[in-house]
Amino acid sequence: MFKIAYKRDQKYHFSPLRYPGGKTCLFPFLGNVIKENKLESVTYVEPFAGGAGAALALLYLEKVDRIVINDFDKAIYSFWKSAIFDSERFIKKIFNVPVNVNEWRKQKAININDVSSCFDLGFSTFYLNRTNISGVLDARPIGGLNQKGKWKIDARFNKVTLAERVRQLSEYKNRITVLNEDGLKLIDDYLNRKNVFMYLDPPYFDKGATLYLNHYQVDDHEALAKKLNENPESFWVLTYDDKPEIKSLYLKRRTVDFSLAYNVREARKGKEIMIMSDILSIKKHG
Repeated sequence: MFKIAYKRDQKYHFSPLRYPGGKTCLFPFLGNVIKENKLESVTYVEPFAGGAGAALALLYLEKVDRIVINDFDKAIYSFWKSAIFDSERFIKKIFNVPVNVNEWRKQKAININDVSSCFDLGFSTFYLNRTNISGVLDARPIGGLNQKGKWKIDARFNKVTLAERVRQLSEYKNRITVLNEDGLKLIDDYLNRKNVFMYLDPPYFDKGATLYLNHYQVDDHEALAKKLNENPESFWVLTYDDKPEIKSLYLKRRTVDFSLAYNVREARKGKEIMIMSDILSIKKHG
């Protein structure tokens, strides 16, 4: 076992979303792993995409040929579907929408309404992600409802920058697949295909319910482990919060300790583990 540590680097931040526990900073590591294993014309798959930060960095910097962004959360899926494939409308909405508490309330109502259109649900997800504390969809707005905090609701809503990120998404739409499938089903569909590299970052074991609307139960974590342990000769990397319950599910797999700086409702340094399939050749990065 060896240890790695990464700091967040804004130069690789291409996603329009802010995401709890996002792994954009793992992009250099994942790119090196793909290169070292001589995967050509590779399709990079994220069954639990969330903000898809690493996926976009790998695609934009030509480390992979295609990416598959999957999220079982309908709200997150709707964002990616709308921002990528209806980008002009999305960009226009970014520039026209007010960024204040009254609009926040409207977008909040849309987000909890299951009959919303894909575009409206996707945009409301984006709006709340950019205006809420730490980007958590069920949190309060930055600065609070009375806007008496140090930072105001528009602190993370730079319209020019965000519009540019959406525009860049549209330029790569022919190389991006967006899906709304259960993670285990997606693993079945892709894991044994030729030239597929899969990175899995499932909901945290410890605090998943506080960060993700579609969090995992114990049975879900166990089912995921069973599926991956049955495929040790496929190319996959998995990251989790460092918990004994998770380690016990992957006793036969290689693990790496790593840490990331987080700001999820409060600043903290997260200790995590990386679990790898047997077939992967990985140098000791540190």
